[in-house]
Amino acid sequence: MSKIFEALTRAEGEPASSLLPDLIGPDDTVAAAEQPLPATPVVVDAAPASAHPQAPPAAVPVPGAGLRLDKIRTLSLQVPQTAPVLPFDDTHWQASERYRIIRTKILQHPRKPRMIVVSSPGSGDGKSVTAINLAGALSLKTTSNVLLMDGDFRRATIHRQIGFSHTPGLAEVLEGTCALEDALVHTEQFPALYVLPAGDQRANPAELLDSPQWQSLTGRVRSAFEYVIVDSPPIAAVADYDLIMAACDGVVLVVRPDHTNRTLCFKALETLPKEKLLGVILNCESNWFLPGKDQYDSYYYRASKEFRSR
Repeated sequence: MSKIFEALTRAEGEPASSLLPDLIGPDDTVAAAEQPLPATPVVVDAAPASAHPQAPPAAVPVPGAGLRLDKIRTLSLQVPQTAPVLPFDDTHWQASERYRIIRTKILQHPRKPRMIVVSSPGSGDGKSVTAINLAGALSLKTTSNVLLMDGDFRRATIHRQIGFSHTPGLAEVLEGTCALEDALVHTEQFPALYVLPAGDQRANPAELLDSPQWQSLTGRVRSAFEYVIVDSPPIAAVADYDLIMAACDGVVLVVRPDHTNRTLCFKALETLPKEKLLGVILNCESNWFLPGKDQYDSYYYRASKEFRSR
């Protein structure tokens, strides 16, 4: 992570867009009313894979844990045209390609992570949008199914951004008042994508996650889905994040230029276990500053238009 720290420790007062040259990026803004930006991917600057990566805790065995995905209800996504989520069409090809780059890096990662938590140093950095778009990109590529899980009980937004009800969801499943099959939603537009909303807000969500039920649930979804993307609260904000992170294979950190608090960003990078950090996404960055970017985008755009016109 030395490159990240070198970038972050430049002269005080520099804008975040100049402080993070070695981070990957796409994604778009958190505000649903804004158009997706062509986001900025680069190289995943994460710790090298350990020869003996730490394995997530074993799930508590559950009799009959198999899921009948063919019995899950199917709903149509209700995403406003201006929302910065699921930009996988010709309208926002730059954002789409950058999420595909991140997907490729995850698929080719030496640790082969399958359950991934998406978090950020603070609120408003764009982690929920990133989680939605990363899950969508993975569902387009893989031959198996992908689950998008909202684990941010305190500020759940995924259901709102894709037009689903927030309940029943993860909270009800962990409380035992709802079966997992009844809380899951299969998306009509993305046949390989499933969603588990957060459910009703709880006063003490940490108790739900610090339980055998949470371990059992992670075991069930691992057996049913090839990839699980979990949106969590910001790092170190509440105990919920640590409990979610402990059950996952890796962490993707989302930071936002001219928004992310520098101190919180440093603390997040220092707190993350090196064996868990998969990479950093630079969110909401419209102009990449490495030479050759404009030439490449111009070439790619022309090639894409020619291909589509055939």
